[in-house]
Amino acid sequence: MLTKDDGTLHDQRVSHLVDQIAQLHDRNKKIILVSSGAVAAGRSMVQVHKKTDTVSSRQLLSSVGQVKLLNTYSTQFEKHHIQCAQVLVTKQDFRSREHYLNMKNCLSTLWDNDIVPIINENDAVSVTALMFTDNDELAGLLATMMNSEALFILSNINGIYNGNPDKKDTQVIRTIDSAHTDLSAYISTTKSNFGRGGMLTKCKIAQKTAASGISVHIANGTIKNILIDLNNAPKKVEHTHFTKGEKYPAVKKWMAYSEAFANAQVYINQGAMEALNSEKATSLLLAGVTHMQGNFKKGDLLKIMSEDGKAIGIGRAKYDRSKADEHLHDNKYQPLIHYDYLYLF
Repeated sequence: MLTKDDGTLHDQRVSHLVDQIAQLHDRNKKIILVSSGAVAAGRSMVQVHKKTDTVSSRQLLSSVGQVKLLNTYSTQFEKHHIQCAQVLVTKQDFRSREHYLNMKNCLSTLWDNDIVPIINENDAVSVTALMFTDNDELAGLLATMMNSEALFILSNINGIYNGNPDKKDTQVIRTIDSAHTDLSAYISTTKSNFGRGGMLTKCKIAQKTAASGISVHIANGTIKNILIDLNNAPKKVEHTHFTKGEKYPAVKKWMAYSEAFANAQVYINQGAMEALNSEKATSLLLAGVTHMQGNFKKGDLLKIMSEDGKAIGIGRAKYDRSKADEHLHDNKYQPLIHYDYLYLF
């Protein structure tokens, strides 16, 4: 959405995006803008040496381009007498509950001082396997963290289609139940020329975020006044709306996006699987654990695996690995993961 065909920054769209945010800001809406575009901005400023590898090239372009991107946003917001702030993050910034709460406090403070936070992944240093899939994942995490009323994900098409968008009889799916619908058969895995993610990523993040109690809307950001129309009368806008589920407790909101930080894996049997998936609130008992991989301490995150190796959830260890090994076959021992610190995917 924010790039031209040649991969450079689309200044006119940035300007119109800010105009819309300014209108909502004047209505006392608290807004977080999660924006890519640093690499696009950098393409118009430097000529990357041909021998530079892909990772280094991205670091170079994002380092140079982030300055231009923020200057562009700052100039546009100043026209509306609004202050904005830059917050660059990596996935590591959310690796612990303490870091998570520090980030939440930072954004809350900006809001309290009537400042619009502009957030982007720090591409200059995020070059490992612990990168966010793309900024959609980051946006979902932040929306959940800040208990947002809604998350708007803007793309260059109108939403999720029930087939190939290029075919005439294909239509936008207007409403999706976040908890039950499998859309993998409909969604193309094709990415935009200049993005890291794709519509499949957007869909998965939208479902996860909506399931946590936040209304999610995927819409076409190239349409004039799309943010205003989504805010005023979303049912009149052709787009995809993911209906919200029940809100999670605060600690589970952090855990929902913390799979990458799990220190070890615990494999559970079919009986434990059925117990965890029942409507009754159930903790994970050692009696349901078949074996464990990796060392862990009390309070570490554990990835919960089915017998066939499928990740089904994440939880916080109530005690360390040595104590778990000692009582592995003790059916009456305290739960390895208490329900209050258990999140199922």
